[in-house]
Amino acid sequence: MAELIIAEKPNASKRIAEALADKKPTKLSNSGVPYYKLTHEGKEIIIASAVGHLFGLAEKTKSKHFAYPVFDIEWKPANEISKKADFTKKYLNTLKKVSKNIKEITVATDYDVEGEVIGLNVVRYICHRNDARRMKFSTLTKQDLIESYKKISKTLDWGQALAGETRHFLDFYYGINLSRALMSAIQKAGMFKILSTGRVQGPALKIIVDREKEIQSFKPVKFWQLELNGIVKKENITAMHEKDKFWEKKEADKIHEKIKNEKKGVVGDVKTKEFKQDPPKPFDLTTLQTEAFRCFGIKPKQTLDIAQELYTNGLISYPRTSSQQLPPSIGYKKILTALSRQSAYKKLCEKVLKGKMTPNNGKKTDPAHPAIYPTGLTGELEGRQFKIYDLVVKRFLATFGTPAIRETVSIRILVKDEPFVTKGTRTTKKGWHELYAPYVKLEEVEMPPVKEKDEVTVKKINLIEDETKPPRRYTHASLIKELEKRGLGTKATRAQIVETLFQRQYVDGESLEATELGIHNIEVLEKYSPKILDEALTRHFEEEMEEIRGGKKSKDSVLSEARDILTEILDEFRSKEKEIGEELKKAFTQTRTALTTVGKCPNCEEGMLAIRRGRFGRFIACDKYPECKTTFNLPKTGTVQVTEKICKECGYPIIRIRKGKRLQEVCINPKCPTKETTQKVEERTCPKCGKGKLVVKRSVYGQFLGCDQYPSCKYTEPLDGKKKTADEASKDKTVKKRSASKKKIAGKKSTKKTAKKKVTKKSKTSKK
Repeated sequence: MAELIIAEKPNASKRIAEALADKKPTKLSNSGVPYYKLTHEGKEIIIASAVGHLFGLAEKTKSKHFAYPVFDIEWKPANEISKKADFTKKYLNTLKKVSKNIKEITVATDYDVEGEVIGLNVVRYICHRNDARRMKFSTLTKQDLIESYKKISKTLDWGQALAGETRHFLDFYYGINLSRALMSAIQKAGMFKILSTGRVQGPALKIIVDREKEIQSFKPVKFWQLELNGIVKKENITAMHEKDKFWEKKEADKIHEKIKNEKKGVVGDVKTKEFKQDPPKPFDLTTLQTEAFRCFGIKPKQTLDIAQELYTNGLISYPRTSSQQLPPSIGYKKILTALSRQSAYKKLCEKVLKGKMTPNNGKKTDPAHPAIYPTGLTGELEGRQFKIYDLVVKRFLATFGTPAIRETVSIRILVKDEPFVTKGTRTTKKGWHELYAPYVKLEEVEMPPVKEKDEVTVKKINLIEDETKPPRRYTHASLIKELEKRGLGTKATRAQIVETLFQRQYVDGESLEATELGIHNIEVLEKYSPKILDEALTRHFEEEMEEIRGGKKSKDSVLSEARDILTEILDEFRSKEKEIGEELKKAFTQTRTALTTVGKCPNCEEGMLAIRRGRFGRFIACDKYPECKTTFNLPKTGTVQVTEKICKECGYPIIRIRKGKRLQEVCINPKCPTKETTQKVEERTCPKCGKGKLVVKRSVYGQFLGCDQYPSCKYTEPLDGKKKTADEASKDKTVKKRSASKKKIAGKKSTKKTAKKKVTKKSKTSKK
């Protein structure tokens, strides 16, 4: 009888099979789902995979409408819960098939709380076993997988499994009950709207809203500064008065009046301070996400997805880690030697190999995985994948570097005894900077070689007026960092929480600006049910789940406590449901108006143009209908955002249209002079239907040719003189139908068929 090894995803199952097989593994298929048969040291093994979570939580008995509280829940196959998860059914059935007549079960999912829950559910509900053996690994390299199999655990990591399961139950309790309470409230006010909050989502939104209120209530304070522009040793120099900010204009004016006509100054003293800059710490997930955002503008959720792909391809270690430590057991020399075979890293690796090879480890640890590091394997990478990989490699190398030496020179200049100061810092010894280039972004300012009593020629002394600035909004990366600092969420969930806030229209923009809906949502909850937003309570449960993981708390006791607290919160909420609903309705109405109001109607001049939805899709119409019947067409696809901009040519409002990565700002007026053409068009019969005539039509983008038999014939072509033949026209529909499937195929094959960049980017590399 064979052993069954359960991987988390198909790609992982393939790598495990190739690593353990004495010879080449046999690839089999069930309903298109691959699995593998192999022999390892004479033992017969079957390796099959899940595809992430095959089970989700749902009510045992489905309640009507928005009934709450809901605590009677159970694990069910994901495809029975959501149609979006239909694809998981064939993986579930494949595991059922291959688990028959199996002697041993081994779980080889990702070694973290989520992976443990995935494996546990497969063992319980598909294989019908109470326990299984456990492989633990941090990379999907052959050597690590073989070593993991040799050191296999006889049982699942039950602390990790129970902590993960508790988290799922807690998140479901909070998510479904609080969201239903909000939707029930707004429905009773006569409006239907999908609203959500959760155990971490609520406190996360409150952080953003609190910052937004700080910005809105901020009152700038004026201050003045004195700036000296001069020349010393034939070099231009700029210095600021030593006091920096003057909060009283009279004081600044007095000093300015005293020295504004002076032409000479003198160097008072010169101070030089040298300091060491230690190498950076190895990457944990949060620092990788924040650094990727700083260097490339890649959002945390995207960074995690890319890092996960690199991991499943065997190029880096497991990314969902909170550790900033690289233990010797990963084999520093082995990895550096492998990386040195790639021409882009050859010289850097040789330099590190000559040193002590001791990484500058941080304090943060993770019981399951070390910090993120490259394995040394190569693969075909491009675009963002290459960027993240290169960042991981360079960070790994930099942690072994020597300290950089930087020098700050401070020059004090006296003008009629009034002190001005200028400073500059430069790198005198690069150290680890060479290993982390080009991601070291430090200002290098070299000061002129002056000494005490050197003369300074004063060109001008300016009196500058300025004012204090409000605090900055959070970015995707800084919010992830703030959530970690406050102990909210986990390394794996924080990025998704931020994405959810966008999806619910609670926040908007690259710098996270709370929308009116987000602000009112928090204001209503603070007023009527503040415990929903209680950071301390959220952090309390995070700590309790760590205690479950360590065997100090039980799953049942934590869930019982959560049910009691939630019941109290929901009872209080229900008693004020009507008031909450009315305020939420008002908030959403205001937000919807702001998001859909385009501008003043150019025809009646009394109404306002707004985005509307009708039988044939979106359009812009005057709110004074039927008195004013002004309308404008909108494209059927893409997102449409209103702006405050007005077209300089015709005075009509400008909207923003995004299709994929393409963003355009266009005037809504189809007859705008910017869209007119002087091109003459010959009259032609429609090459598609053969009945209609091609006529010039206008859209929000400008003019084009279209069949006059629309909507029975929807043929169009650009107004650029390029005619389509009848055969080309007849193929239009077929091409459009196939486009979606072609995109899917292209997505799968992109890494093979696009410009092939190996991990060395423009140079060829050897494969290990």
